[in-house]
Amino acid sequence: MKRILNVFLLCLIAISSLAQSKKQKTSDPLAGIDTLLNRVLKDQQVAGFAVAVVKGDQVIYSKGFGYRDVENKKPVTPNTLFAIGSSTKAFTSSLIGLLQKEGKLSYDGIATSYLPQLKFYNDNMNNQITVRDMMCHRTGLSRYDLSWFVFNTSNRDSIIQRVRYMEPTAGIREKWQYNNFMFLAQGMIVEKLTGKTWEQNIKEKFFEPLEMSRSNTNIFEFEKDSEASLPYTVNSKGAIEKVDYFNIDGMGPAGSINSSVNDMTHWLKVWISGGLYKGKEILPSSYIAEAASSQMVRAGGLPAEDSDIYLSTYGFGWMINSYRGHYMVEHGGNINGFSASVSFFPTDKLGIVVLTNQNTSSVPGIVYSSIADRMLELKHIDWNGRANKEKAAAKEREKAVKNTAQNERVLNTKPSHPLKDYDGLFENPAYGVINVSFKNDSLFATMGKEKLLFRHYHYDVFSISGIDKNGKIDTAVSDLRFNFITGQDGKIESISIPLERGMKPAIFTFKPRTVDLNTAILESYTGSYGEKGMSKVYLKGKILFVSVPGQPEYETVSVGNDTFTFKNLKGFSLKFEKKEGVAKAVSVSFIQPNGTFKQVRQN
Repeated sequence: MKRILNVFLLCLIAISSLAQSKKQKTSDPLAGIDTLLNRVLKDQQVAGFAVAVVKGDQVIYSKGFGYRDVENKKPVTPNTLFAIGSSTKAFTSSLIGLLQKEGKLSYDGIATSYLPQLKFYNDNMNNQITVRDMMCHRTGLSRYDLSWFVFNTSNRDSIIQRVRYMEPTAGIREKWQYNNFMFLAQGMIVEKLTGKTWEQNIKEKFFEPLEMSRSNTNIFEFEKDSEASLPYTVNSKGAIEKVDYFNIDGMGPAGSINSSVNDMTHWLKVWISGGLYKGKEILPSSYIAEAASSQMVRAGGLPAEDSDIYLSTYGFGWMINSYRGHYMVEHGGNINGFSASVSFFPTDKLGIVVLTNQNTSSVPGIVYSSIADRMLELKHIDWNGRANKEKAAAKEREKAVKNTAQNERVLNTKPSHPLKDYDGLFENPAYGVINVSFKNDSLFATMGKEKLLFRHYHYDVFSISGIDKNGKIDTAVSDLRFNFITGQDGKIESISIPLERGMKPAIFTFKPRTVDLNTAILESYTGSYGEKGMSKVYLKGKILFVSVPGQPEYETVSVGNDTFTFKNLKGFSLKFEKKEGVAKAVSVSFIQPNGTFKQVRQN
């Protein structure tokens, strides 16, 4: 009997100990997480990052790791500012949600009706694409990111004009394709319907009522902040290297918010609560229900490893995923020197934000996954170890790609023209102008703010190396190839560049450099030419025009050496002949695809 009693007491003690152990485990699921996150900091070679966790309406964890300024050893704190990149998108679409509540627009209204300056590639797109289509990336347009990233400008009207030249790669609502321009368009719709800038709307509708006092939308305000993080990358030698801040205010609605993890917890509380912050409605619950629900399938496929339910869709500015059987709403962000992830689990009342000062970093994913495993009481996975293995595998793939490229190269070839013949301007209206110049026996180019050196690859194909602001040429050679194309006359006509994966190369068409001429020189070309003076050359202001019987007048552009091209007529030009001691040109040659026709001055 005594023995049975002892066994019974032992069982009670064991059950009690188990209960206490379970209670302790449940009460502090993030115990020991600092050790792991410090290991992530080291293994992933990041300068620093910050993380915060929201459970219900409480912030249960908030901490910084590493440095916001490596050189001066300034640490990251929960109040350190980072660029959140595309995590901005949920804010922009939320402004649309507020306008819909006010009855100022409909998600299913035609986008161009709200923003007349927005024009798509064809009338079918103009007449069918809705605001909802733009909010969930189903317009048929692929990314076209180098258009705004390389050919950067602060002028939103200028950027949105490029959309009309962007050829779709899928039908409307046929395929999910990420496109930043569609979030710029949403921001511009907000501006038009409210009479205030996107920046003002973000501040008044979100930053102020959510007490996000550290947050801003301006890169210059960001830089001046006493606790701003500096941007970093890992260079080709594997060392952490500071980079420049990148001003994307022109594309602001797609990704220009700067914030801290402490501020972002206020934003997460709104989504976890169904639209409220401290009892006040910030967003309608009806909007939350649509924005955090599947609007468009991103990808199909079988469940990924460690996932017992598969889900890959998009809401309004949010990615919808299944995280190991739990419904997860998340959006990442990447911009020069920064990476971010903002996520919440609606049914679990859990929110996680991770901000880091390293571009295209795997840290946000490693950190939120490691925290989610603990908070959701899932079997722990070594996400950091997996990332290390993936890095090693990525290096091997990179080597293989380079080896393949080298094998494709045809040795002992040379360009078809002297290098000076490649000098000129090359334009694509969906992107911008590439300025190719011949200097010191080499070819250089300017694309937006990027300065490049051309290196001959084979035939008329050139690879490129970057040139930094100090004039130093990068020893690394880009995989991007510039293919110069000649016309039937044998002259350089265009450059073909594969800028977008899965799309045909973008064509940049040659346009001669214009030369400003004073009125006296322009007057020397004016007059009547040809039999009975049939061709008239005359000035309007400081522009030379040409007219021939039965045709409209043609505006010309001076390209130097007494030569003018027709502004809106490809392949046609004028070449004037002058003689020493004679004030006026003695003849003009009309250079056309079907030949050259000379006409002598009549008066």
